[in-house]
Amino acid sequence: MLYHLFKHLDTLYDLPGAGMFQYISFRAAAAIILSLLITIVFGRKIINMLRRKQIGEDIRDLGLEGQLQKKGTPTMGGVLILLSILVPVLLFGQLDNIYIQLMLVSTVWLGLIGFLDDYIKVFRHHKEGLKGRFKIIGQVGLGLIVGTTMCFSPDIVVREKTIEPVRTVFVDEQGNTLTEQTRRYVVSTESRRSTQTTIPFVKDNEFDYNRLTGGNAALTWMLYVLVAILVVTAVSNGANLTDGLDGLATGVSAPIVLVLGILAYLSGHIVYADYLNIMYIPGSGELVVFAAALAGALVGFLWYNSFPAQIFMGDTGSLSIGGIIAVFALCIRKELLLPLLCGIFLVESLSVMLQVGYFKYTKRKYGEGRRILLMSPLHHHYQKKNLFETKIVTRFWIISLLLAAITLVTLKIR
Repeated sequence: MLYHLFKHLDTLYDLPGAGMFQYISFRAAAAIILSLLITIVFGRKIINMLRRKQIGEDIRDLGLEGQLQKKGTPTMGGVLILLSILVPVLLFGQLDNIYIQLMLVSTVWLGLIGFLDDYIKVFRHHKEGLKGRFKIIGQVGLGLIVGTTMCFSPDIVVREKTIEPVRTVFVDEQGNTLTEQTRRYVVSTESRRSTQTTIPFVKDNEFDYNRLTGGNAALTWMLYVLVAILVVTAVSNGANLTDGLDGLATGVSAPIVLVLGILAYLSGHIVYADYLNIMYIPGSGELVVFAAALAGALVGFLWYNSFPAQIFMGDTGSLSIGGIIAVFALCIRKELLLPLLCGIFLVESLSVMLQVGYFKYTKRKYGEGRRILLMSPLHHHYQKKNLFETKIVTRFWIISLLLAAITLVTLKIR
């Protein structure tokens, strides 16, 4: 909103300072500051309001130390996170940018699903919340929207790398003229729609999904939509499962968002994309503003969500954060990096699937169910081993930072 306003004022009146809003770095800094201020300043008021209305978490007794002390802690704090994202992006984002539009739709879409789930739990007193099939339908719907837009929108394009011959001429000690033919990769000047993605640890690290379908447009669309649905569903559910300890999901998500913001900036900058030999995606640099707002919202929410938590984000926050990360990665063609970058989410999800699957298998085979872990998701397993909650959370944060660093290193390890 302010981007377009100041661009107009700068064009008409040459207003001093108006040109600052044309810089992504300035608007990203403004977005992260504003989102931090919103969460920290309004967080206390929202917590007090939720307490007055008795909108608290209903804790099931799982035999975990300190668990019942959290009963009644205000929940649905994800609303605060969403507001801290949407307000800065609407103010400082380039709203006619297709990637910003996709992220706004994804944020609102998943926010509504999570809000409905929390509403049923808190106000209808149904512990299970929204039925699982309805959550899946919502996630599939978002994957369909994102996949279709990425395939067919004329505003979503990439510039491929092309090979340019380089002829080097030099003279040896005897005065003979010698030539050397080499090749180098350069970013093409032509933009085109594509279903390309990035494969880590491979020299020519770009892969187009249409190779798997023989170039058939309909089959390529179906495949890409299927990938989008899988990514959105897996990451959003993984983030939801991770949100089980004070500050865990918030702190784990912050490094992920930071790395995605860096990758968006590099992919959207033709000079850096050419230097790093990565895919150049025109317009994707604007996603840095969104990533900055999300990072500020997460860090600001951690102010109240760290141990002992004064507020929980609920499914309103966890489903939204996971889905936002998934759609963001799809926009910058880095979805195949998510198993590494979101390794905590992946392991938490696998721990639940393995626990449930092994329990059912052993019950059929031996007549009684057996467990791999003391309790799933994985963070509860460590609680059962009598590790302090803060130690578990801090170690998960450290692992998330390590995975984030490794993900960035994949830019050069091929």
